[in-house]
Amino acid sequence: MIEYLIGVDGGGTGTRVRLASSASSGEELAQTSAGPSGLSHGIDNAWITILAAIGEACAVADIGSPPLSSMAIGLGLAGVHNKDWAAQFVAADPGFGALVLDTDGFTTLMGAHGGAPGAIVAIGTGSVGEAMLVDGTKVEVGGWGFPAGDEASGAWMGLRALNHIEQVLDGRVRGGDFAREVIAACGGNRDAVQIWLGRANQTAYASLARFVVIHGETDPVARAILEHAGREVASIADALDPSHTLPLALCGGLGDVLLAWLPPETRARCLPAQGDSARGALLMIERYLKERQ
Repeated sequence: MIEYLIGVDGGGTGTRVRLASSASSGEELAQTSAGPSGLSHGIDNAWITILAAIGEACAVADIGSPPLSSMAIGLGLAGVHNKDWAAQFVAADPGFGALVLDTDGFTTLMGAHGGAPGAIVAIGTGSVGEAMLVDGTKVEVGGWGFPAGDEASGAWMGLRALNHIEQVLDGRVRGGDFAREVIAACGGNRDAVQIWLGRANQTAYASLARFVVIHGETDPVARAILEHAGREVASIADALDPSHTLPLALCGGLGDVLLAWLPPETRARCLPAQGDSARGALLMIERYLKERQ
């Protein structure tokens, strides 16, 4: 018997979990967060992180340690586009009573519009556009992954910041406070940056986006990165909904930041999200259980 519902939003930087009771119309009991559980960090790591966050949520809700078989879990995870990773993750299910897995983009869409038709561009460590049309059809744009895709994302911004400091360190261009702070974050000199590059993953690149944001109003290179990001978001939104008839929300850790850098016509279409990706994952598992009855 399913007693508890779990909604998981797992990305390249962090994981959010919502715990709800199945006996009281999905009343939420607790929310917790943990480190990254995107599948690019490894299947074992994803499950370890998610189970630890669920355990913490149970402690916050003061419900002890219920068996996994009494829980139904909905998960929106980065990396699900890789079908091999997704299959390995599901195969490693430690024993939940029910499990539904989709992309973190889809659960973000579900949360943003309460499961109703709409469109979102989710911008965090990575980026993706998702839409649900009035007839229920799902549309996806982007989400190709870093470094080939994920336009406007934190990692995409960080990659461009790195390219700038490489040119500064070479003496090809002059750098200001923006460049100096990124260089310091990567070790402080050319040799240290080379070591940083050898170790860096998507999350590491995304950690540099904060410098782009901080210096966007004062540094021309940082401003150009943010303006370019805004155009990329607009392009994704237009491809999702060419008719501009669906409600549009910018989501993810950088959604609010990039709102100010959108072309005016795209910014005018944006509405606040109703809920987050973890809430969308809860809605997803709730719908699944109702359909299964």
